[in-house]
Amino acid sequence: MIKTSIIGYPRIGKKRELKFAVEDYLEGKISQNQLENKARALRQEHWQLQSEEGIDFIPSGDFSLYDQVLDTAFMLGAIPREFHDLELSPLDTYFAMAKGYQGEGGDVKALPMKKWFNTNYHYLTPTLTRDMDFKLNQPQVLFHLQEAKQLGIETKPLLLGPFTFLKLAKLQGEWKYYAEAIVPLYAELIAKLGQMGAAWLQLDEPMLVTDLTEADNAAFRSIYQQILSQKGPVKVLLQTYFGDVRDIYQDLLSLDFDALGLDFVDGEKSLELLASYGFPEDKLLFAGVIAGKNIWRCDYQRKLSLLDKIATQLEKERVILSTSCSLLHVPYSLEAETWEEADKTQLAFAQEKLTELGELVQLWQCPGYKTQSSFISNQKIHKLRQTVGACRGEGQVQMLTESDFTRKPNFEEREPIQKVALKLPLLPTTTIGSFPQSREVRKLRRDYRAGIISQAQYQQKIRAMIQEVIELQEELGLDVLVHGEFERNDMVEYFGENLSGFIFSQNGWVQSYGTRCVKPPIIFGDVAWDKPITVAYLTYAQSLTDKPVKGMLTGPVTILNWSFAREDLSSEKIAYQLALAIREEVMKLESSGIKIIQVDEAALREKLPLRKQEWEEYLKWAIRAFRLTHSGVKPTTQIHTHMCYSEFDDILQEIENMDADVITFEAAKSELTLLSSLSEGNFKTQVGPGVYDIHSPRIPSTEEISQVLSKMLKLLPKEKLWVNPDCGLKTRKAEEVIPSLKNIVRAAEKMRTEIEL
Repeated sequence: MIKTSIIGYPRIGKKRELKFAVEDYLEGKISQNQLENKARALRQEHWQLQSEEGIDFIPSGDFSLYDQVLDTAFMLGAIPREFHDLELSPLDTYFAMAKGYQGEGGDVKALPMKKWFNTNYHYLTPTLTRDMDFKLNQPQVLFHLQEAKQLGIETKPLLLGPFTFLKLAKLQGEWKYYAEAIVPLYAELIAKLGQMGAAWLQLDEPMLVTDLTEADNAAFRSIYQQILSQKGPVKVLLQTYFGDVRDIYQDLLSLDFDALGLDFVDGEKSLELLASYGFPEDKLLFAGVIAGKNIWRCDYQRKLSLLDKIATQLEKERVILSTSCSLLHVPYSLEAETWEEADKTQLAFAQEKLTELGELVQLWQCPGYKTQSSFISNQKIHKLRQTVGACRGEGQVQMLTESDFTRKPNFEEREPIQKVALKLPLLPTTTIGSFPQSREVRKLRRDYRAGIISQAQYQQKIRAMIQEVIELQEELGLDVLVHGEFERNDMVEYFGENLSGFIFSQNGWVQSYGTRCVKPPIIFGDVAWDKPITVAYLTYAQSLTDKPVKGMLTGPVTILNWSFAREDLSSEKIAYQLALAIREEVMKLESSGIKIIQVDEAALREKLPLRKQEWEEYLKWAIRAFRLTHSGVKPTTQIHTHMCYSEFDDILQEIENMDADVITFEAAKSELTLLSSLSEGNFKTQVGPGVYDIHSPRIPSTEEISQVLSKMLKLLPKEKLWVNPDCGLKTRKAEEVIPSLKNIVRAAEKMRTEIEL
């Protein structure tokens, strides 16, 4: 009997119940007990659903109140001293690590945040120091295992593996010290799981799909030789995802794992590795064949062909059908969606992927599967997709020439022209774009969508909010203003709604980090610009002030990477379609008198391949797509872009090749480590490294920001430096934002005075 497994399940709930419960707890609206009850109810609901869908290896331990990497650090006692010193409850210490703390007892910044491999999920980066008291600290995986058992559901507990945890962490000192500290804790935890009756343990090691050195392989072998020698009755599944394990596959075969989980969706060489080196007779293969990161129905014919190739290397009964990665990266269910049936049947969210697993198993076990109704229905869906998604817009892309990707004159000639045209002071202050989205703003958009208020009433109220935020920024003393983006629900969704080629879900929420959820658009067909999108509100904002107001647009690569993209057209061609559409809006803004235009590429690095040998191809078309958006503007028009929550040191030359005039970076959460690289690389573009972390409610003081600026000025020319927050202010409250921006302006003024003296 062939069995099924999943690597993880969305934890936010059908209607983002977890998000709202955590936010209510943080705002003091509910107690810890109420939060835990809501979390428990969600876990039980998810386990029962998977059980009803016939999943054989149901994960437990994949649930988190905020982030699984933070959970692992907390479980191992890797809690920095400054958080211990706050003397908070364990739960509040956990949230302080996630969000920072400012109040009675101390003022502590949150842990740094980074992208989770090549996804739009963000994890909190642990910082490990030698003074930490490493020991098991409230391991939630034990409690979750027991909860499931009480429901009569046997689960497969999972943990983030020690190798990946240490590779993701920032270490103070040598790797060996920390490996020796935490590996015994994993062994201790496995023993406890065995005592509680766990048959299996899933250890996630996604770091194995990246470029590994021989030193990495040796460290991995050393860690797992120790762990596996003490595993006792618990069977261990080594789970990988997001790619293939070409650098360490043979080592994995030789170690005493009971099963290996390989990705056959994003793992380009997984099938080749299996064919070249075989698979041991004493192991099970958890074959990741259902895509965990996209939302399209899989093609059963192609999947069955893949499974038949896998079966040439080992018996079908030793193959467990699985998702390619956790379903955390897709929405919960299609149940609440109201699309036309022809569109809806082409998609599969997390719940529907459980059904796909079950149907694939049944078909693979049936010699005459082509006569089965599930197979026939699936093939009809894919035939329909070929008709609906047929590409009709390649002509414009194919007509592009090299001049379309080149702006003239060059940066060195444009920079002095723009200084004269814009007349900005030294260390100009600005924000990234959005201002706080209050309940009033969100209600206004809901009322407009529901037809409760007219378009004229809606526009009038948005204009009133724009006027208010322009007046606020002038009062604060900012130099370059923004219109606040009150009309925008999301920086990608808003543009998708105003371009052709997209469809949108009603409840397709995906966790981005903590309580932040996004609803990615779906690129269903050809993308094109039909009408001005931002011009009316931005020209109105500019009419209210003599200071420049930035035109705020989202870049083509970010729209692509933060959407669920069609699969019948290459990413490069979709990016160029998007770039041509954004280019139209850029030119409309310029002709309407907007002198500074920001084209955000927050997610440029997000889909950067995990292996460096594949970077060149991706970066070539991604950078060209951005250049296409602005290559036609005048030399007096200043082009900005913004990038957040990624590491840029190793692609700075490519970022420079974007040929923007100003680039703002996330920097505060990464402790300004980017500055040295900018300095050493003689980065010519003007830059605005974020001076404070907007994802924390804490308010930075003028002195704190001044100290940050002093560090920046030691490494960057004063003529090149802008002063701004890390990211947009949409998720923050006005009472946090206003004093923070006041302090930014004061700090900039203070530094200007010091420079003059």
